Amino acid sequence: MGMMKEFKEFTFKGNVIDLAVGVILGAAFGAIVGAVVDYIFMPLIGILIGGVNFETLSVKVGEAELKFGMAISAIIKFLAIALFLFWVIKAINAANRKKSEEESPATPEEISLLREIRDTLKK
Repeated sequence: MGMMKEFKEFTFKGNVIDLAVGVILGAAFGAIVGAVVDYIFMPLIGILIGGVNFETLSVKVGEAELKFGMAISAIIKFLAIALFLFWVIKAINAANRKKSEEESPATPEEISLLREIRDTLKK
Protein backbone atom coordinates (compact mmCIF):
# COMPACT_ATOMS: atom_id res chain seq x y z
CA MET A 1 0.00 0.00 0.00
CA GLY A 2 2.98 2.32 0.49
CA MET A 3 3.74 2.50 -3.22
CA MET A 4 0.15 3.52 -4.03
CA LYS A 5 0.30 6.26 -1.42
CA GLU A 6 3.58 7.55 -2.85
CA PHE A 7 2.14 7.46 -6.37
CA LYS A 8 -0.96 9.36 -5.24
CA GLU A 9 1.19 12.02 -3.55
CA PHE A 10 3.34 12.31 -6.67
CA THR A 11 0.43 12.64 -9.09
CA PHE A 12 -1.43 15.22 -7.06
CA LYS A 13 1.51 17.50 -6.42
CA GLY A 14 1.10 20.93 -7.96
CA ASN A 15 3.93 20.46 -10.47
CA VAL A 16 2.42 17.36 -12.09
CA ILE A 17 -1.00 18.96 -12.43
CA ASP A 18 0.55 22.18 -13.77
CA LEU A 19 2.49 20.14 -16.30
CA ALA A 20 -0.65 18.29 -17.41
CA VAL A 21 -2.52 21.56 -17.87
CA GLY A 22 0.45 22.96 -19.81
CA VAL A 23 0.53 19.95 -22.13
CA ILE A 24 -3.21 20.20 -22.81
CA LEU A 25 -3.02 23.94 -23.47
CA GLY A 26 0.05 23.42 -25.64
CA ALA A 27 -1.77 20.85 -27.76
CA ALA A 28 -4.75 23.18 -28.16
CA PHE A 29 -2.46 26.07 -29.04
CA GLY A 30 -0.64 23.87 -31.55
CA ALA A 31 -3.98 23.10 -33.23
CA ILE A 32 -4.81 26.81 -33.43
CA VAL A 33 -1.42 27.71 -34.86
CA GLY A 34 -1.64 24.78 -37.27
CA ALA A 35 -4.97 26.02 -38.57
CA VAL A 36 -3.74 29.61 -38.91
CA VAL A 37 -0.60 28.51 -40.75
CA ASP A 38 -2.35 25.95 -42.98
CA TYR A 39 -5.40 27.99 -43.90
CA ILE A 40 -4.22 31.61 -43.74
CA PHE A 41 -0.42 31.98 -43.91
CA MET A 42 0.43 29.24 -46.39
CA PRO A 43 -2.22 30.26 -48.95
CA LEU A 44 -1.08 33.90 -48.65
CA ILE A 45 2.56 32.90 -49.07
CA GLY A 46 1.56 30.73 -52.02
CA ILE A 47 -0.24 33.67 -53.65
CA LEU A 48 2.74 35.96 -53.07
CA ILE A 49 5.15 33.57 -54.77
CA GLY A 50 3.00 32.87 -57.78
CA GLY A 51 -0.03 30.80 -56.83
CA VAL A 52 1.82 27.83 -55.34
CA ASN A 53 -0.19 25.33 -53.28
CA PHE A 54 2.16 24.00 -50.59
CA GLU A 55 -0.02 20.94 -49.97
CA THR A 56 0.76 19.66 -53.47
CA LEU A 57 4.47 20.51 -53.66
CA SER A 58 6.27 17.22 -54.08
CA VAL A 59 9.02 15.44 -55.97
CA LYS A 60 8.74 11.91 -57.29
CA VAL A 61 11.85 9.79 -56.76
CA GLY A 62 11.30 6.38 -58.27
CA GLU A 63 8.12 5.06 -56.65
CA ALA A 64 8.38 7.38 -53.64
CA GLU A 65 6.78 10.80 -53.49
CA LEU A 66 8.56 13.36 -51.29
CA LYS A 67 6.03 15.94 -50.12
CA PHE A 68 8.39 18.78 -49.24
CA GLY A 69 5.53 21.32 -49.25
CA MET A 70 4.16 19.76 -46.08
CA ALA A 71 7.63 19.91 -44.54
CA ILE A 72 7.84 23.64 -45.35
CA SER A 73 4.43 24.11 -43.73
CA ALA A 74 5.56 22.20 -40.60
CA ILE A 75 8.70 24.36 -40.35
CA ILE A 76 6.60 27.53 -40.55
CA LYS A 77 4.26 26.15 -37.85
CA PHE A 78 7.26 25.43 -35.61
CA LEU A 79 8.66 28.93 -36.12
CA ALA A 80 5.26 30.52 -35.39
CA ILE A 81 4.90 28.55 -32.15
CA ALA A 82 8.50 29.30 -31.12
CA LEU A 83 8.01 33.02 -31.79
CA PHE A 84 4.79 33.14 -29.78
CA LEU A 85 6.34 31.25 -26.87
CA PHE A 86 9.32 33.60 -26.96
CA TRP A 87 6.96 36.57 -26.62
CA VAL A 88 5.03 34.91 -23.77
CA ILE A 89 8.18 33.98 -21.84
CA LYS A 90 9.66 37.44 -22.41
CA ALA A 91 6.48 39.03 -21.01
CA ILE A 92 6.48 36.67 -18.01
CA ASN A 93 10.16 37.39 -17.29
CA ALA A 94 9.56 41.15 -17.52
CA ALA A 95 6.61 40.86 -15.11
CA ASN A 96 8.67 38.75 -12.68
CA ARG A 97 11.59 41.19 -12.88
CA LYS A 98 9.26 44.12 -12.16
CA LYS A 99 7.61 42.20 -9.31
CA SER A 100 10.96 41.29 -7.73
CA GLU A 101 12.13 44.91 -7.93
CA GLU A 102 8.96 46.04 -6.16
CA GLU A 103 9.33 43.34 -3.51
CA SER A 104 12.98 44.00 -2.71
CA PRO A 105 12.98 45.10 0.90
CA ALA A 106 14.23 48.53 1.81
CA THR A 107 17.56 48.56 3.58
CA PRO A 108 17.05 49.00 7.33
CA GLU A 109 18.29 52.31 8.75
CA GLU A 110 20.87 50.60 10.96
CA ILE A 111 22.54 48.97 7.97
CA SER A 112 22.56 52.26 6.09
CA LEU A 113 24.23 53.95 9.06
CA LEU A 114 26.79 51.15 9.36
CA ARG A 115 27.60 51.48 5.66
CA GLU A 116 28.10 55.23 6.05
CA ILE A 117 30.42 54.64 9.01
CA ARG A 118 32.36 52.02 7.02
CA ASP A 119 32.71 54.35 4.04
CA THR A 120 33.85 57.20 6.31
CA LEU A 121 36.46 54.97 7.98
CA LYS A 122 37.79 53.89 4.58
CA LYS A 123 38.50 57.53 3.70
